[in-house]
Amino acid sequence: MANILIDGYNLIGIAHDNLEKARNELIQKLLSYSKLKKHQITLVFDGWKSGQIDGTKTKTANLTVIYSRLGEKADLTIIKKLSSSNKHWIVVSSDREISDYAAKKDHTAVSSVEFEEKLYSALDNLNRNSADDYVSLSFARRGGNPKKLSRKQKKKLQALRKL
Repeated sequence: MANILIDGYNLIGIAHDNLEKARNELIQKLLSYSKLKKHQITLVFDGWKSGQIDGTKTKTANLTVIYSRLGEKADLTIIKKLSSSNKHWIVVSSDREISDYAAKKDHTAVSSVEFEEKLYSALDNLNRNSADDYVSLSFARRGGNPKKLSRKQKKKLQALRKL
């Protein structure tokens, strides 16, 4: 079981005809994924333009959905959560600031694309009733021993295997 913290709009993007429908579809997929994998998932959406004064938080099974409060971006909500938590989080965001902050606080950052691949793979496997959980990654190397992964790469690989 892993604790996954997701930047919602970073995962679905904002170029949708019906943003509410896209959010609801993502929530349904994450509910299925959390039931399948037994992960605790926290999904954070921006509420800074059209949110409520205090923000909102709803929990269904293993999925918590947070809308940041009016005037606050999801990034700030995620940073606060990472700062105040004793849990180890796998943070899903392609935002460099969030990823760097997560690594600085000893959490694991995974890009939205990497997580999306795992999400759809798991849901496809669920639909096909197969259980292939193999992880295949290629990392860009930057010096050091070419036969060894860096600590950051090892941590990321462990996190991706959990997903």
